[in-house]
Amino acid sequence: MEDKKNNKSSMSSPLPENGVSDEEKQTSGSDSPSKTRRRKPGGWRAMPYVLGNETFERLASIGLLANFMQFLLEVFHLDQVSASNVLNIWGGVTNFIPLLGAFICDAYIGRFWTIAFASVFEMMGMLALTMIPWLPKLHPPPCKMGQHECKKPNNSQMGFLVMGLGCLSIGSAGIRPCSIPFGVDQFDSTTDEGRKGIASFFNWYYTSFTLVLIIAVTVVVYIQDSVSWVLGFGIPTILIFLSIILFFIGTKVYVYVKPQGSIFSSFIQVFVASYKKRKLMLPDECESNGVFYDPLLPEWSIVKKLPLTHKYRWLNKAAIVMEDEVNTDGTCSNKWRLCSIQQIEELKCILKIIPIWSAGIICFTAIGQQGTFTISQALKMDRHLGPNFQIPPGSLSVISMITVGIWLPVYDRFIMPSVTKITRIEGGITLLQRIGIGMVFSILSMVVAGITEKIRRNSAITHNSPDGIAPVTVMWLAPQLVLMGFAEAFNILGQIEFYNKEFPENMSSVANSLFSCTVAGASYISSLLVNLLHNTTGGHGHPDWLTNDINEGRADNYYYLIAGLGVLNLFYFLYVARRYQYKTRIVVDDGIKGYADVHELHDMKY
Repeated sequence: MEDKKNNKSSMSSPLPENGVSDEEKQTSGSDSPSKTRRRKPGGWRAMPYVLGNETFERLASIGLLANFMQFLLEVFHLDQVSASNVLNIWGGVTNFIPLLGAFICDAYIGRFWTIAFASVFEMMGMLALTMIPWLPKLHPPPCKMGQHECKKPNNSQMGFLVMGLGCLSIGSAGIRPCSIPFGVDQFDSTTDEGRKGIASFFNWYYTSFTLVLIIAVTVVVYIQDSVSWVLGFGIPTILIFLSIILFFIGTKVYVYVKPQGSIFSSFIQVFVASYKKRKLMLPDECESNGVFYDPLLPEWSIVKKLPLTHKYRWLNKAAIVMEDEVNTDGTCSNKWRLCSIQQIEELKCILKIIPIWSAGIICFTAIGQQGTFTISQALKMDRHLGPNFQIPPGSLSVISMITVGIWLPVYDRFIMPSVTKITRIEGGITLLQRIGIGMVFSILSMVVAGITEKIRRNSAITHNSPDGIAPVTVMWLAPQLVLMGFAEAFNILGQIEFYNKEFPENMSSVANSLFSCTVAGASYISSLLVNLLHNTTGGHGHPDWLTNDINEGRADNYYYLIAGLGVLNLFYFLYVARRYQYKTRIVVDDGIKGYADVHELHDMKY
């Protein structure tokens, strides 16, 4: 076990003015950080505010956007491909921009204020989108009965829509990378109790807002579909306002971690220093003592000390100490010529995660289809429950959410403890194994989606009703959505926990933004596939696979294509996962008393 003094969290009392905590005021001018009064982590006492804020925020954003494909088709009169492109491109921007939010958070203002400022932009975006169906000048006029070509939105209407979506993107840039790390900050990761709290936090975090989202995707979407788009958009706007209030109520309970500075500057310094020393020879392992620059970490640092490894060995040259590179007080004289082992190993953590990260994109491409073409399928199926009620297409994703909401508590309370006793690995199975299982479920979901779409399309063509609706119940989509739910429960949660545990502690916000980049990559892959198939398939009198009338197209082939890409991606993932070395892994040894002694082991493999 590593020395505790390297594992201490930088925690302070509540923050108020200008992001400066009481602890910072106490330590200013003090030579000994160890004299600082430490504040006990908020732990589960802070969770009602952290999880409440996150739940309301997700409830608001998903409640607003779960039915957005239908909004673009029916209110904005966009065709199927254009509406899909709007969602995919906006989704890509929204999920890439959290990298910028994570940088600002970790380097300058901290997680609390990043979430606070971002929430304001989120509410501005909600207000803008609520105004679109409310004010006639902000959307095209409704289609008249029997009108084949509806009027498209003009430039100003599209511009206002883009402005609203842009504000939502800025809000997501601050909330998404910081919400989970801010929750993790409330636990002390140096204790067994704190580590257990963090492990349960990941599961309950996803479960809590998933269960509430079920309400959003049913009640809110039903209001949008059957009552009023204005009221259906206004409710999420009110919810985001409530989330901001709840977030600030908990200020006296939170633990605040100071920003640690820009980690990206450190990475650039490692590359530059290793390049300048590229001609130096690395010493043998037995002769390396005293050769590398390895200062102690500050006692207030939240970062764990990392040992020197031999992966990407050429980077180790940046830590070789040359003449006059270390000052008498132990600091380096030129950060662009000499870097510490800690800096180098933090960069290696990023480099070795990139192959794993890239393997997650195709999996999420499959999961993301439930927000686009699954909606198009549902619009051409029998959605009746009884004579007077129709299931809104946007509410179908509740099936995958129910799957997640039921599975995660069962896994956390019953399956995981039993499997842990067998494997003696914290969590039962490794995080990479969880991610791989999720990929298998995503492939199966696309195969089932293709089969279901073929059945639906054949039925629609056979019966040839005027509205093009197949006499097939919309519940035929349930199997593919259940499989997508299992893919989310294993893959998405596995990725989030994997990035948070494998990234350096001072980069947890960047770790969460990396998952958002997975979603962004999936959005752009979807957009690329949609446009490629739209422009290259069909011909000779036949429509393309993704033509505006889904009955004339071949969306089933589109699903099979994603499944095929998923199989290739799974082989790639297995290749890179077997070569991955964990930063740390907790192994549980069953003792006579029934509980476990815990050991942290470095560089354990898949």
